[in-house]
Amino acid sequence: RTDYLGAQSNSLAYALSAVHWSWFLVPHGTLLYMLARHRDRFPRSAVLMAACFDLGCVVYWLVPTAPPWYAGANGRMPAVRRMMEEAGERFWRRLWHPLYHSLQGNPFAAMPSLHFGTSVMAARVLSQVGRGHAMAGWAYALTLGFGLVYLGEHYVVDLLAGLALAEGIWRLAPHAEPAVRMIAAAVHRLEPQAG
Repeated sequence: RTDYLGAQSNSLAYALSAVHWSWFLVPHGTLLYMLARHRDRFPRSAVLMAACFDLGCVVYWLVPTAPPWYAGANGRMPAVRRMMEEAGERFWRRLWHPLYHSLQGNPFAAMPSLHFGTSVMAARVLSQVGRGHAMAGWAYALTLGFGLVYLGEHYVVDLLAGLALAEGIWRLAPHAEPAVRMIAAAVHRLEPQAG
């Protein structure tokens, strides 16, 4: 029974790690899809995604917060098993250490979860296209969210902060758009003088 449960746990860790690794393609892939298939919606989609990334990075800088795996490794809480690292070593073998060290997480960038926030924004962007796209986007975001907590990468509160970030940007964007357009037009008028 223990072997069976261990195998099930390893399978789930592998699957969720693959979902986590796919995140490197999802936000940008969503924007490429919008550019290729729904060009009229691309500029707004790109601005919303960029705002989600950029504002999240500002919060990281203002309020650095350690993820569970880092807090556990440094004695700030009970040790947390970082299953994505274990799965990565088994799956990628010799390639894991070069991959991991080039892409390893920032130990002070847990909240808000930009993995989750940008995935929620991708789901929102895809929801403009149709119901099937929205369902695929939300299924991915929710699966990733579960995986981030299960794998020891984030706390639930990090996900809630990422959700609040994405939803806040989505809801405030229509109100901010006139001011952003005015600023963009002013910058555009200054460009010939600068160059």
